[in-house]
Amino acid sequence: MSLSVARRTVTTPILLGLLLVAFALLALVVGSKPFNQTIIDIFLKVIFVVGLWVFIGNSGVISFGHTAFACLGGYIAAWTTIKPMLKGTAMPGLPDWLMGMEIPFWASAVLAAGWAALWALIFGAVLMRLSGIAASIATFAMLAMVNSIYSNWESVTAATSSVVGIPIVRSIWPYLIAALIAVFAAWAYGISRHGLALRAARDEPTAAAASGIDIPRARLIAFVISGAIMGMGGALYAHSIGIVTPDTFYLGLAFITLSMLVVGGMGSLSGAVLGVLILSSLIQILRWLEAGIEIGTTTFALPGGVQEIALGAVMILILMFRPAGIMGNRDLSLPRGAASDSQGQTGPKT
Repeated sequence: MSLSVARRTVTTPILLGLLLVAFALLALVVGSKPFNQTIIDIFLKVIFVVGLWVFIGNSGVISFGHTAFACLGGYIAAWTTIKPMLKGTAMPGLPDWLMGMEIPFWASAVLAAGWAALWALIFGAVLMRLSGIAASIATFAMLAMVNSIYSNWESVTAATSSVVGIPIVRSIWPYLIAALIAVFAAWAYGISRHGLALRAARDEPTAAAASGIDIPRARLIAFVISGAIMGMGGALYAHSIGIVTPDTFYLGLAFITLSMLVVGGMGSLSGAVLGVLILSSLIQILRWLEAGIEIGTTTFALPGGVQEIALGAVMILILMFRPAGIMGNRDLSLPRGAASDSQGQTGPKT
């Protein structure tokens, strides 16, 4: 990718980064611990959904299994940051060198990214040769496999029991920095020749193969990068709540993150981030309404379950009237005469 194109598209991650910073500043203004945790959750969802976009948005292959890499990352945080005494009680099967390890949370996030990337490479070497619905079902099988192993490996993962003692990080800044890293890494991949090659294979697979693009290899590169981002997010998720179980990173997280990507728009990085911000804001508003709001002497509260119904309705409406998502194939950019090419688009139209 030429330097001129990089300069033209860099406004996208900068604008998205400013939006995330605005949410962080809002948390400081409100000054509430519950609201602070809500903003942390939003930043974590941004990491996960951006990780999904790197693969799904560029390859066009729907993956139901990426939360498996978040699970791998979450347990790396547990294995490397919990006090050795607690690890010996909950996970006696850990090797001695891992049992005695105690590193900072940021180091565990880096290690988790590398560990998840390694397994993405191993799984992807097989899965990326598949296409369409077969590839999607195979990624779900990968998620089920990882969940089953971690749910039964009692001496190393405590099976379905909660692993406690993970140092909790309450400050929003590490999560903001990680979200910004994920956004800029995804943008850098999107404008790279690997990202362009994968989108070409997504839109015109026959022509791409005839042009010499190795489609399984192009998919594998995106799969590994997205796996690393998900692994980093999984470690930070563990540090945000101080506890992990295999089901923490299973179907619930898989479908909410995929929903956010669909609502925002799978065709652009901006859609991935805005999908998180919009749906997370809607979820928080509905939570407040379900908890009850006092109006004078009367407490107004929505009945339980409205949150799920509203989210379902939003998804249906988006899919009916905006199938490509809120942003479609467009990215945020500075308002100038002609819209610049976005990394989510397939190329200039003639």
